[in-house]
Amino acid sequence: MAKVKIVLDADVLIHFAKAERLNMLPEILSEFEHVVLSVVYDEIKSIQDQLYNQIYFLKNISLEKFEPQDQMKKEYANLTKMFGRGESACMAYCKFTNNVIGSSNLKDIKEYCSREGISYLTTLDFLYYAFKREKMSKDECLQFIHDVKDKGSNLPLVDITQYIPQNPI
Repeated sequence: MAKVKIVLDADVLIHFAKAERLNMLPEILSEFEHVVLSVVYDEIKSIQDQLYNQIYFLKNISLEKFEPQDQMKKEYANLTKMFGRGESACMAYCKFTNNVIGSSNLKDIKEYCSREGISYLTTLDFLYYAFKREKMSKDECLQFIHDVKDKGSNLPLVDITQYIPQNPI
């Protein structure tokens, strides 16, 4: 049986790159395959070199060509009228493949995922699982959040020991 995939959107990848923890991302939930769709890969020029290393040298993240067909293609076209190409690709892909989205862009994905029964993980969810699985300490999680915020991304300041995932997997 194939592993369930976590289809990573740009924001989660960028957060982990800003915190200099991109190589750790696939280790947190290693029971899943971690995938980046080609449309998302093309969007994130700022960390493409780091992501390239993960895909081609460490081989712990897969790059998957996004070539939607039939219903997925129609869904993607409809979603791109309201959302970015990356989020739209992730949502359409996961709707038709029963996989999980890794995205912190809740204003774009939350309602759609809830309506369509799609599981999703945010950056904070990944930190929560890293903490619970003893891959990162409370202090390391807090430092991660500060590093990401200091580098210009919006990430809520939370006590990871009190955090509860909205959409547990």
